Amino acid sequence: MSYWWVNLGATYKYEVRGFMWSPQKTAVGRAQSYDNMLLIKPGDVVLAFADSQIKAVGVAIGLAQASPKPDFGGAGLHWADEGWLVEIAFTELDQPIRIRNYMNAVAPTLPDRHSPLREDGTANQAYLFAVPDQMASVLAGIIGKQFQEIASLKIAFSLDDALADPIEAELQMRIGLSVTEKLQLVKSRRGQGLFRANLKLVELGCRVTGVRQTELLIASHIKPWTKSNDTEKLDGFNGLLLAPHVDRLFDRGLMSFKDDGEMLISPQLEPEVLSKWHIPRDLSVGAFSPNQSAYLEYHRDDVFQSA
Repeated sequence: MSYWWVNLGATYKYEVRGFMWSPQKTAVGRAQSYDNMLLIKPGDVVLAFADSQIKAVGVAIGLAQASPKPDFGGAGLHWADEGWLVEIAFTELDQPIRIRNYMNAVAPTLPDRHSPLREDGTANQAYLFAVPDQMASVLAGIIGKQFQEIASLKIAFSLDDALADPIEAELQMRIGLSVTEKLQLVKSRRGQGLFRANLKLVELGCRVTGVRQTELLIASHIKPWTKSNDTEKLDGFNGLLLAPHVDRLFDRGLMSFKDDGEMLISPQLEPEVLSKWHIPRDLSVGAFSPNQSAYLEYHRDDVFQSA
């Protein structure tokens, strides 16, 4: 296990939902801070620093992958569109740590080169830094029990990026797409990569079960991947974060939703399924945005088994 420190400013509210993204290089070339993204391994621990505080701790779910920039709103407009994306299972701390208050203990552990902090507790202006084990140990003691709980999370990692089937193989043969674009379209079919990152900017958890531990949820397309164009395949509004059993119902057209959030159940579904899975038949999951409604209309008309 390695430890990392990531400086997040205006993008904190986006990235804390489950990923880190950086450009691949600066305007003048490569930078150690961005190259560090390629060194992260599944299971590594990441401390997220924003507003002069350690506000979240996360565990890396996968390796860095080439990815276009997620939709950060007005943040990061000057960054290049091509970057690195790493999926992270972040947990926000119950008590954020204002690091300046602890520099007597932290300062002696700072690395001589590429340090995330100056000795006065101010952050050095770069994105991602390696954290020495001694520094990580001190920070773990400051954060307390919650650090150990997060760092010990056991997450199922999938490192198999091989082509899964002929559909993805055919996509790889398409001309006019860069290698990065092909990679992200393949990953979107599996509910991974840029699609999953964009979806986490729209949905906070499974609306049906209430589960918000996103690494346990499936990133499901509303308009099926095979029916979507390249833009729709990566659009976060074309997705829901669903518990596995709910995803099975939604994917097979046995469940859908109205724009106001009313759940629709297909007459093809045996009633005992809902009771055994503890899903109320009259559930309302909350209204969807206009951008989601367009995709839900397709799902109701072309996927949902209404009769």
